[in-house]
Amino acid sequence: MKEQLKLDITGMTCAACSTRIEKGLNKMDGVVANVNLAMESASILYETNSVSSKEIINKIEILGYGVRFEKAEFDVFGMTCAACSTRIEKSLNRMNGVAEATVNLATETAAVKYNNKEVSTSQLIERVQKLGYDAKEKIQRNSKAHYKEEELKSKKRKFFLSVIFSLPLLYTMLAHLPWNFGLPMPRILMNPWFQLLLASLVQFFIGGQFYISAFKAMRNYSANMDVLVALGTSAAYFYSLSEGIKTIKNEAYMPHLYFETSAVLITLILLGKLFETMAKGRTTIAISQLLSLQAKEATVIRDGKEIQISVEEVKVSDQLVVKPGEKIPVDGEILSGRSSIDESMITGESIPVEKSIGDSVIGSTINKNGTITMKATKVGKDTALAGIIKIVEEAQGSKAPIQRIADTISGYFVPVVVAISFITFIIWYFFVNPGDFPSALETAISVLVIACPCALGLATPTSIMVGTGKGAEMGILFKGGEHLETAHKIDTILLDKTGTITKGQPTVTNFIAYEDEKKVLQYLVSAEKSSEHPLADAIVQFGKERRTSTLPVKRFSAIPGYGIEAKIGDEEIFVGTPKLMDLKQIAYSDHLEDMLQFETEGKTAMYVAINGTIMGIVAVADTVKETAKAAVEELTQLGIEVFMLTGDNARTAKAIANQVGITNIIAEVLPDEKANHVKALQLKGKKVAMVGDGINDAPALALADIGIAIGTGTDVAIEAADITVLGGELILIPKAISLSKKTMNNIRQNLFWALIYNSAGIPIAALGLLAPWVAGAAMAFSSVSVVTNSLRLKRVKV
Repeated sequence: MKEQLKLDITGMTCAACSTRIEKGLNKMDGVVANVNLAMESASILYETNSVSSKEIINKIEILGYGVRFEKAEFDVFGMTCAACSTRIEKSLNRMNGVAEATVNLATETAAVKYNNKEVSTSQLIERVQKLGYDAKEKIQRNSKAHYKEEELKSKKRKFFLSVIFSLPLLYTMLAHLPWNFGLPMPRILMNPWFQLLLASLVQFFIGGQFYISAFKAMRNYSANMDVLVALGTSAAYFYSLSEGIKTIKNEAYMPHLYFETSAVLITLILLGKLFETMAKGRTTIAISQLLSLQAKEATVIRDGKEIQISVEEVKVSDQLVVKPGEKIPVDGEILSGRSSIDESMITGESIPVEKSIGDSVIGSTINKNGTITMKATKVGKDTALAGIIKIVEEAQGSKAPIQRIADTISGYFVPVVVAISFITFIIWYFFVNPGDFPSALETAISVLVIACPCALGLATPTSIMVGTGKGAEMGILFKGGEHLETAHKIDTILLDKTGTITKGQPTVTNFIAYEDEKKVLQYLVSAEKSSEHPLADAIVQFGKERRTSTLPVKRFSAIPGYGIEAKIGDEEIFVGTPKLMDLKQIAYSDHLEDMLQFETEGKTAMYVAINGTIMGIVAVADTVKETAKAAVEELTQLGIEVFMLTGDNARTAKAIANQVGITNIIAEVLPDEKANHVKALQLKGKKVAMVGDGINDAPALALADIGIAIGTGTDVAIEAADITVLGGELILIPKAISLSKKTMNNIRQNLFWALIYNSAGIPIAALGLLAPWVAGAAMAFSSVSVVTNSLRLKRVKV
């Protein structure tokens, strides 16, 4: 049995780290891992028969990294003895996603360290309740956002401390410059032992993290950016220390000190990391915005009383009261009351939707003007918004195929750079400036410091994060980075007609009464009210809009394929096709022209006959979506060939296609044939996207290079698709493809500059044209520039 595991990883500093973890996990039996540096997360698919989640976590820790867990504390009720607390503790520890659970009988509390990607607090509470006890969350669990905030504060503290200790050392560099600035130079600043004290604080207290990370990497026969930093700064520090020791034996000796080099390098690297963390925080804003939409509390009816509870405590089948202006807590169904619901955050539709008894409502949408009572049908991770958040998180954590290239390069990068640095030192020491150890050392340090694989590792994931986040804000959900990459390659798109190009909801488009319009409409609506046919629903709805009253029906029968017949009072009513009129021997030749006109327009037209005389015609059609024509035009402008796929007859199909500007029509297609048409186009070398909304579209959606589901469609179609368009507006489809193109351009820019930066930077440093501190500054800001370029995607128009 396969399980999906999501973990937040700590301790990664560059692409070499993520590559090493990924390789280490993939060597385990039954494990397929995908590690994302920018998201600092791992997505792992594993065989439960071969390996456990705890063994995977242990492997990550053995590799020298950590797994971030959430912590929650609960009040536990009903425990009477140590056996109770032991039982609860063991049960919680056996749950997937729980790293450690401790239950304290004396304080009647439970502390749980858990992975929130695998298990939620509500599930932990449910486990306790199943054991016959009760639990309630005591404190708000730490969120990843809170962790990031603390991480940012820590990096700021380290940077400013490093600045304080490094500034005096940086000031001493002025004494070595060829120009005399006339600035005072206190003797203590030039003292080797004072410099050693300041440099040691920076090197080991503030920069100790680089040694720890480098040690863990080397212990696992690998190397990362911290290895380069540790080697480069240590070389400068320990050479300076040896020079200082020489002054003990010979007080007249003028030492060559590079303490300022090591300290300033660490300070600049910390500054770069600080900027990088701040910028990366802005790339995940889409998730934060989605999370902020969630309702925090709910009013539940318990024992006839209204009680305010946390939304996490809501259970399926709970009855909830939602007042005007409040957010609907979870997905559910209205039991009583009427209201208009603002569903714009899910569907993108700005106009509130009228809802009444029996209608479904979506969690986190806003109740505008009426009090409703609803039954919870989906809670927690099963709600629509939770599903959207999950899709966005998975997309931001996934890898696009183009990233594999960068990962492969990064895996070999650090050892190669160390070798180049060593060769550079040898060449300078023996050939360029023979015997000049300081000069050779300085050049070697510059090579080590300039060559950071961080920019290369961040080039793709940051763009994917921003691109998928921007898509989510627009109502476009990419299920993975690979789909965001593939979408821009599409050259052919198949649009299902019903529910995709059209609204999927039949409506009355025309009504003609040849005599007494009010009477004909009243008889028509009264007769159709007894029918269960979708076209009848459209006619009844049309009657409601016209405020038409209905009459009691004495007799009703449906004639499949023909229409209906009914008796109202003493009147015989027939509504149906010309075939029904022929069957009942009712003449209609005088009105045939109107019938043919409606059919030419792709509408389903029916005669209305009362007592053997044609009294009117009603035409019903599945109307085209308002944005369908504009969407087809934009797709054509993008160079994409558009096809319409439908089970309708050729005449109806052509009428709809003409309205939206589609010339390629595939009509009279059986549901199981749709996938065949996708395959036929692919065999011609086309990159095909399929757009659909129904269960019968699922095979074609799955087979296409890109499957695009209309968000108003079925769950099966959405599950089979690679991209989901919320709200059902076709105009978002060309926008999705355009966003894919812009994201891929952004990735290429990032990769180009990252590769050019390293390719040019190493030779320049090796030629001795870069001082170590300049190399350090350049290295620190290379990652920031890549992330900043990715953030530009947030402002692009699509």
